[in-house]
Amino acid sequence: MTEKREDGNRTPAACTRCDAVIYDLDGTLLNTLDDLTDSVNHILKTRGYEPRGSADVRAALGNGARVLLRSMIPEEMEEEKFEQMLKEYSAWYDGHCRIKTRPYPGIEELTSALHRMGVRQAIVSNKGDTAVRELASLYFEDVLEAAVGERPGIRRKPEPDSVLEAMRQMRAAPERTLYVGDSEVDFKTARAAHLPVALVTWGYRDREKLKMLGADFLADSAEQLLGWICRQ
Repeated sequence: MTEKREDGNRTPAACTRCDAVIYDLDGTLLNTLDDLTDSVNHILKTRGYEPRGSADVRAALGNGARVLLRSMIPEEMEEEKFEQMLKEYSAWYDGHCRIKTRPYPGIEELTSALHRMGVRQAIVSNKGDTAVRELASLYFEDVLEAAVGERPGIRRKPEPDSVLEAMRQMRAAPERTLYVGDSEVDFKTARAAHLPVALVTWGYRDREKLKMLGADFLADSAEQLLGWICRQ
C-alpha cells in the first residue's frame, strides 16, 4: 500500500466530491463469491454436511465469517464445536482467498484514476484482517493507504469502528470522505460514521433492494461511479 503522506495535505482535483474514498471489499471491489463458497463447502464437507450453492452464500454475506458460517449449518451446534469449525474455516479461507477472486470490471481503472487525482483510498471489511490485507496488497497495493479487516478492538460493521480507523490512518476529514459499498450493512455503516454513501449494484444485493435504502448515489458501473465522484 502507498505510504501515508507526512503532512496529510494531499489536494485532490477540484472537480472531485471528496478527498477520500473508503470501500467495502467483497461485492464492491472484488468478486470473492466463488472462493467464499468453496471455503464454506470445504468446511461443511469435513463435518458431513451437504454443500451449499453460491446463491445461499451470496445472500448471507456482509456480516462477517461468524454470521456466514452459522447460516450455512442446518442444525444447532454446541458453541465449542462451532468455534472450532469457525477457526478451521477462517484458516482455510485465509489460505485460499485468492484462487478465483478477481476485481470487478472497471475497478482497477477507477482506483487508479482516483489515485492519480490525489484522492486517498482505503478498504474496510468484515472479512478477517489477514485476508483483507492479503487481497488489498495483491490487487490495490499501489493505490491504497489503509486496509482494515475484522480484528480485536475493531467492531464489525455496521458499527463504524473500521471506517473511523481507516479515516484516522488516512488523516481524512469526515465532511470530505465518501463510503462505497454494496449492501444494507454498508449503508448502515456509512450512516453510523456520518458519511455520504454510494452503493454499487454489481455486488451481493439486488438493485431494487439497494434502491429502497436511499443512498446518495446508486452506481451500475465503475465508470458511472467515477463520473459521479468527479461530478461529471
